[in-house]
Amino acid sequence: MSILKNKNAVITGGSDGIGLGIAEAFAQNGANLILIGRSIDKLEKAKLQLAKYPVVIHLISADLDDTNQITWISEEITKCFSKVDILVNNAGIGKFVPFIQTEEQLLDLHLNLNVKTPYLLTQKLLPRLIENKGNIINISSYLAHRMLVGRTTTAYSLTKGAINSFTKSLAFEVGNLGVRVNAIAPGSISTPQFDRNLSSLPIEKQKAFHEMVKSIYPLEKIGNVEDIGKMAVFLASDDANWITGAIFAVDGGLTTN
Repeated sequence: MSILKNKNAVITGGSDGIGLGIAEAFAQNGANLILIGRSIDKLEKAKLQLAKYPVVIHLISADLDDTNQITWISEEITKCFSKVDILVNNAGIGKFVPFIQTEEQLLDLHLNLNVKTPYLLTQKLLPRLIENKGNIINISSYLAHRMLVGRTTTAYSLTKGAINSFTKSLAFEVGNLGVRVNAIAPGSISTPQFDRNLSSLPIEKQKAFHEMVKSIYPLEKIGNVEDIGKMAVFLASDDANWITGAIFAVDGGLTTN
């Protein structure tokens, strides 16, 4: 099935984790890709993983937390593809430091990468998206509105709340131009980084985490990148052509309680 055939997609943070999961789902469905990330080694590894799909893949190595690079990044995107159909604002950071210990530098890092970069990159690419009646997918989080005991997330949560508001307000503003804007709010997702963090905990804490998952997730399990990739494919496709301004909880039911 190739419901994204001949579509060109830009994915920030596309070299691993959720971003790479979305990239693979897009490639499976025929989309050409531009993957943006900091590490060229990780980008090259991602491209090798996706080489089995008959699509065009470009790589852009950039520090997305440096908003001064946004103009250059957008110019590089245009060099790769004159046509842009899909923008996935996935790159982000989450450092869960207690509020009282969150220094301004750390707050700025969250604001730059999680809010300013998607805002400014979307602004730069909007003319291309308008030309092609394209769509934007922002990656939010359940932590925009659902807190967990022991997770100190003020900096991260405020940025994901901002992304939700950005999604709705931009959808309202550009809908008449033929551009759709939606967000996916994942629950806990098994990514290499998540798995490394979990395995670094003492065994008793790992067991406590798995017990917590059974108690707060109605489906009694965390998700995987394929779960997010499938939703992203749907939202990017013409099957979702009457959906905009929505934030989709892909979280195993976590936010039902």
